[in-house]
Order: sequence, then C-alpha cells, then structure tokens
Amino acid sequence: MAVKEILLLGNENLYKVCSEIGEGELAKAKRIVEDLHDTMMEFRRKYGFGRAIAAPQIDEPFRIIYMNFDGKSIAFINPVLEFTDGEKFEMWDDCMSFPGLEVKLERYRSCRVIYRDLDGQECYVDFEGDLAELIQHEYDHLDGILSVQRAVDSRAFRINRDKSGCF
Repeated sequence: MAVKEILLLGNENLYKVCSEIGEGELAKAKRIVEDLHDTMMEFRRKYGFGRAIAAPQIDEPFRIIYMNFDGKSIAFINPVLEFTDGEKFEMWDDCMSFPGLEVKLERYRSCRVIYRDLDGQECYVDFEGDLAELIQHEYDHLDGILSVQRAVDSRAFRINRDKSGCF
C-alpha cells in the first residue's frame, strides 16, 4: 500500500510494548503487512539488505512481523516464541532502525514461532541459525527491545560501511 518512514534509534516509540491484533482486526493487520512489505522492499532497494521488519518500526504499535527471504513471505500476527533447546550462539546483528551499526549479541540457535496468519488461522514454524536469530530480533521489537540493549559488552559495536548508506 505505502512506503512508510522507518523509525530510527532513539525514537521513543521503538521502546514501547506492542498490542495484540484483535480477532476482528484482520483487515487492519493486512493493511499493516502491505505497508511492511512495501517499506522493506524500498529499504532493500536502497541499502541492499533486509529480510524482516516489525510493525513498530513503521510506527504501528501492533504485534506483527513480516519476513521476506528466499522468495517466501510470511506474516506473523500475535507471534509467540518458544525455544526448542538452550543452545545459544554469538553473532553480529544489524537493524533497519540503525543501518550501518552492528551489535554483537547472543541468540538462541533454534526456536518455534506460534502465530496467526492473515486468515486468522493458528500456525507454527520452526527456525534454526540465522532465521532463528532474525525472528528473535524482530520479536524483540514487539516488546520494545532493540539489539543495542542486548550487546554482549560495551565494545560490541561496529560500523559496517557497506550497509550504512552514509559513508
């Protein structure tokens, strides 16, 4: 529907816990997902990366995540994360809300996402590795948590000039 402005690091709305989408609000959810898709595709065109985005990043305070990778698209309405084992790994994370800044953090290696689709049906999907990390990153946005808050230490930050668009 429309390309929206992506809120940037420091915007207070990124730190708010999002509300669930109600049973009768699927039309609203579909509109938000279309905006998430359009916004992410424009970001990807401009910066060359981006596989997922959460509704609060476009100033929509709802529990919605949109992923687009390997030619697949998934919209997660009111997702819930379950961790299938306790194994974690360290990695460098980036975010559309602070392009170019990367943060070293720890994430679970695998997880299950239970969610509603755009038809209101309950679904689940299991992720491992980078996709597990990605969904955890986006899920954090729904709870008002940014990856900079999960840094492993005070030196766990770096600038990636290829992803900044500023250098």
